[in-house]
Amino acid sequence: MNVLWIMADQLRWDYLSCYGATHIETPNLDRLAAKGVRFNRAYVQSPICGPSRMSFYTGRYVRSHGATWNGFPLRVGEPTLGDHLREIGITSTLVGKTHMRADAEGMKRLGIDPESTIGALVSECGFDVFVRDDGTNAATDKNRHAEDYEEYLRAHGMGGDTPWEEWANTAIGPDGQFMSGWLLETAPLPARVPREHSETAWLTTRGIEFMESQGDDPWLCHLSYIKPHWPYLAPAPYNDMYSASDLPPVNRRDGEHTHPLMKAWSETRICRSFARDNVRDVVAPVYMGLIKELDDNMGRLFDYLETSGRMQDTMVVFCSDHGDNMGDHWLGEKDLFYDCSARIPLIVYDPRQAADATRGTATDALVEGIDLAPTFQQFLGGPEKPHVFEGRSLEPLLHGKTGNWRDHCISEYDYATRDARRAVGVDQADARLVMVFDGRWKYIHVENMRPMLFDLQADPGELDDLGGNPDYEEQIERLKALHFTWARRHHSRITRAPEIIEKMTDAREPEGIYIAYWDPDELEADGLKMPPHIKGS
Repeated sequence: MNVLWIMADQLRWDYLSCYGATHIETPNLDRLAAKGVRFNRAYVQSPICGPSRMSFYTGRYVRSHGATWNGFPLRVGEPTLGDHLREIGITSTLVGKTHMRADAEGMKRLGIDPESTIGALVSECGFDVFVRDDGTNAATDKNRHAEDYEEYLRAHGMGGDTPWEEWANTAIGPDGQFMSGWLLETAPLPARVPREHSETAWLTTRGIEFMESQGDDPWLCHLSYIKPHWPYLAPAPYNDMYSASDLPPVNRRDGEHTHPLMKAWSETRICRSFARDNVRDVVAPVYMGLIKELDDNMGRLFDYLETSGRMQDTMVVFCSDHGDNMGDHWLGEKDLFYDCSARIPLIVYDPRQAADATRGTATDALVEGIDLAPTFQQFLGGPEKPHVFEGRSLEPLLHGKTGNWRDHCISEYDYATRDARRAVGVDQADARLVMVFDGRWKYIHVENMRPMLFDLQADPGELDDLGGNPDYEEQIERLKALHFTWARRHHSRITRAPEIIEKMTDAREPEGIYIAYWDPDELEADGLKMPPHIKGS
């Protein structure tokens, strides 16, 4: 058995037709959903790239692995899915993005050469790298790892000092002038790169090439796409496939932000920009075009899986690392815990016969991003590791055995580097948000400020913050208690499996150690003997 784990970047769950979107059609992802299970309420552990992905890759909450923001390294020694699968002889291979920042200081302290086999694995989240592409310009940021794509562009006649910048992120204006994809006004123009050589098409080809190179040994391939993440620039014909008239209504209302942090947040540059109708009307159609391009390439990928026979022996999972606010709630980019950002699409196709009864179904079970690592571990025959994985295997849900599932989920956000933190006078040590969502009530703990609260049954658009309303104190206290219970759990006791702890409990003290016994009779009553050199023992 194999695993093909597909991840899109910054893809909203409600921009896929299999999730009920009527403004866009995504027939190929619908096709996957018809073969598997669609998870309607899947939430990431942090609504921003780096921390979210580190939770996916470790199966652990952000507070546990410690990589709380983009560019914060995953510390040396933090076990990843690749490490766990390697123990059972299965290689985890990366094709695309991880947003991983290596713990260079930690490796230096421990004497680990980054160029060594161990150093390379530590630097890449435990993945063997077939190709890494974190997007943007490798020439200006060496942590972006776009070298392979830029080499590919050069090989196809698209050269220059920085091919990604000059082709994938540049458009040609109406007068033939070059225009940068970093500027939102450029979004409707076609990227210089042809559709067959875009990053999305290239990564799809590379994913297929990886699978074609595999023999009979089992594997996990993490095929991780850059798009529809910004810059919002698409190759023709995807750049003008949609218009403002195709967009769903923006989800916001005047005066909705009553919390001081949200007031400050909505005043930041990104949010002021996307709060403008003319910006959303130009950018969101291109965002849709990038999603359509991704879906078209999913068709090419799924065709390969079916014609090659891989669909019979490969679990196929599609998800995103977070969503995109796209003007909803007067916000831009990702961040924060509104469903447009923290809720993701998650589709799982399990090829085993035991999953036949759930094919084409959907579930409202509360699922977390950290559930995928233990799911893959179980599917590929690895041992359970409840002391390490904080997620839960999805296998019972895939096989129609719901049983005792979780009744709430957790997401976290470190906003220490965001402008709003200083605007409200919060010290970086206190700039932490935690979401507790029970399927109806969404509670957000805000350190040193009042909480936020949303009732998604009465207010599915999350437009009315009830956190300052005394009428809802009972719900706030109940959800605060769930947060406190979660925070009190062991999050770092990962070096001893539960069965070892039970054996240590049974054995009491280590052999040859006798504590608090009065005389030999008490020792013997416990089945112990004095050391042999003691007279009469």
